Amino acid sequence: MKLSSKNLDQRLDTLYDAIIVGGGMGGLSAAIYLARYGLKCLVIEKGRGRSLWMQDLRNYLGIDPNTPGRDILNHGVKQAIQWGADYLPGFVEDVVDEGDHFAVRVKVGKQNSIYPVFHSKYLIAASGIIDILPQIENMQNIYDYAGYTLHVCMICDGFDMWDQKAVLIAGTESQINAAFVLNWFTPYISVLTHGLCTVGDEMKQKLADHGYPLYEAPIARILGENHHMSGIELTDGTIVEATTGLINMGSIYHNRYLKGIAGLEWDGENLITNNMMQTSHPRLFALGDLKQGINQVSIAVADGTLAATQIWRNIRRASTPRKWEENIARVTAAK
Repeated sequence: MKLSSKNLDQRLDTLYDAIIVGGGMGGLSAAIYLARYGLKCLVIEKGRGRSLWMQDLRNYLGIDPNTPGRDILNHGVKQAIQWGADYLPGFVEDVVDEGDHFAVRVKVGKQNSIYPVFHSKYLIAASGIIDILPQIENMQNIYDYAGYTLHVCMICDGFDMWDQKAVLIAGTESQINAAFVLNWFTPYISVLTHGLCTVGDEMKQKLADHGYPLYEAPIARILGENHHMSGIELTDGTIVEATTGLINMGSIYHNRYLKGIAGLEWDGENLITNNMMQTSHPRLFALGDLKQGINQVSIAVADGTLAATQIWRNIRRASTPRKWEENIARVTAAK
C-alpha cells in the first residue's frame, strides 16, 4: 500500500518483518523479494536518490540502454506494492534498537511535518549516497549536464567517454589520481580542481608527464546545449574544451540514522557485511553504496535479493512449519 500522512495511522500498530530505509535499486529489490516471501515490509524513501539522476542505464542486462533510472524506480515501486509491500515517502530521522525490534522515526512532509514511529524485526539500510557536485552560482547549469555527458561513475560510463576530450573535476589532490585510471578510456584529459585544493609539485609533474593540463581556477559554467558539453568556462576566463567529464569529488553518505546503533562495524563510512549483506548486528543489513564494495546498480539489486532471502531464512527457521492438517487428521483417524 502507498502510505502518506493521510493513511499511515493504519500501520502504526504493525510490527513489520523488515523496514527498508531507501527506495533505490537495492531497496526496491529487497522489498519485492520480501513481499514475495510473504513477509510484511515497509520501504521509506526520502526521494532524489543517486539512481534518479541516471539519464540512461547502458550496462544493465535486459533493458533498453536509453532507459532512465527514474523509469526503473517507478516500475519497481509499483511492482513492490503489487506484491504487498508498503511504501512511504519520508526521511528516516532516527533508528533505535529496542531489543527484539527496531523503532524507526520518520519525518513525513516538508511542511507541517509529522514524525510517526514504525516498528520492525529487521532493518535494511539502503539509503545510499549522493555525489558531491561542484558548487557554482547557477547550479541548474550543472544539473543540465549531470548524468548526460557529465558523469560521476567511471565504471558505469567510462565507455561513453572513449577517446573524447574529457575533464576530470577533483576536489582534493588524491582525487586527481582518477585521471590515471580514466586514461584507459581516453588520453585526452584536462584536470580541474575548482579552486578547492593545492596541487603539489609531484602531482603536477605526474600530470605533465602524461600530458594532462591542470587548471586550478574555479568553474564558472559548463558550455554546451541539449545536455551535450562543449567545454567549461573558468572564472579567470579560460575555456577548457571538453565533450565529456567525470566528477570525482567524493560522496555524502546517508547513514546518520545508524550512528546510534551499538555494535556496528564500519570501514570509514561504509558498513562491513557478510556475503548475505548482514552487518555485525544480526538484525541489520546494508546494501549498495552503504556497504563496502563497488557502487553499481546491478550489485545493489543483487544485495537486496540476498538480504531479503537471509531475513526470510531466519524467520522461516524460527517459525512453526505449516502442515496439511486434513491429511494428518485422516491418517490419525485411520489408525
